[in-house]
Amino acid sequence: MRAEIVAVGTELLLGQVIDTNSAMIAAKLTEIGVDCYYQSRVGDNHGRIVSVLRAALARCDAVIVCGGLGPTQDDITREAIAEVMGVDLVLDETVLAKVRSFFDRLGRQMPKNNERQALVPKGATVIEQQRGTAPGLICSLGHKVLYAMPGVPYELEDMLDRAVLPDLLRRSGSSTKIQSLVVRTWGLSESKLAETLAPEIERLDSEEGLTLAFLASGMEGLKVRATAKGQSDAEVNEMLVDERGRLEKILGDYIFGYDSETMESVVGDLLLAKGKTLSVAESLTGGMVSSKIVANPGASAYFRGGVVSYATEVKQTVLGARDLPVISSEMASEMAMGVKRVLQSDLGLSLTGVAGPETQEGNDPGTVWIGIGDGETSYTRLTLFGGDRERIRWYATMTALDLLRLYLKESPRFHA
Repeated sequence: MRAEIVAVGTELLLGQVIDTNSAMIAAKLTEIGVDCYYQSRVGDNHGRIVSVLRAALARCDAVIVCGGLGPTQDDITREAIAEVMGVDLVLDETVLAKVRSFFDRLGRQMPKNNERQALVPKGATVIEQQRGTAPGLICSLGHKVLYAMPGVPYELEDMLDRAVLPDLLRRSGSSTKIQSLVVRTWGLSESKLAETLAPEIERLDSEEGLTLAFLASGMEGLKVRATAKGQSDAEVNEMLVDERGRLEKILGDYIFGYDSETMESVVGDLLLAKGKTLSVAESLTGGMVSSKIVANPGASAYFRGGVVSYATEVKQTVLGARDLPVISSEMASEMAMGVKRVLQSDLGLSLTGVAGPETQEGNDPGTVWIGIGDGETSYTRLTLFGGDRERIRWYATMTALDLLRLYLKESPRFHA
């Protein structure tokens, strides 16, 4: 089955909003074995939306539309779909009651504009909205199908997983089972990761059923997706378990997690397993490490708190550090031991360095010392990062958490 994604919204064409929806939809289509050969973006213009939808239906089996289902005058996706289908829009009283109840729960009167969201092309199936007000649509056009979902990402993803993907699988008639495993890494460059995995990729190319692909993932680490295809869930699961074992042998502790795991969730689990509490002293990162830690539900069980010791005098008066060079191993050590003592935690984690753009104490931007305080002992590591101020601070945050992960796992790489 071939699908095309159409993102609606003039803001996408003007660069005011980045189209992350299409990327997310495409990734999920790949996981279920649906080919996506085209992606389109079109502004809030009735004629152009109709033209794009007709072109998409002419070359694909399924068209997935996101955006333009809101209550305002420029939300015209419904009208365009109705024209493509050759039908009228009809008021769906069940949808209208659902929209009205959404506002009732908030103690607000529903604006009259929201009645537009209850207009449905005649013959279309409504995808119930569970996170907002705009319902989705499943529109059959002969042997082809058009899906419409709201542009709000978390509303769209819910409808996609709950209704669109299952319907696509049913229509495709495919008995092939597809599952994926996302392997998350930190500490290797993209080129080094590719070089390390080259023999494994070459081996898989000579076989059938399993592939490896690199995924762009911003500053959350490098990801590798293993995708298995087979005739049963048990078969593909066995393939992924086997491949996970192979990748662990190849990459070792450069792997920090799988699928939806994050660096902070992995570190949190390790702290709980070890029965350790943590506190953080941050200079250049200004609270970014603490923020990531508390983003993980249940962090209160192991996280005592943090001190943003940005100014030198705060390092001295609050953490009890001596009058030392700020960018140094000694300062990282005293910050880690100081915050551990002040907040009465088992472990202290510290970061001090230069985010840039200017040098500091003769150190170039990207020079960062990370410290871990443990009992009466402290460990420090010098790390050097490239990039602008934001990237340096983010890389420092992730690397500090990764270093703590290696410490908690008692990994040989911690002492390398």
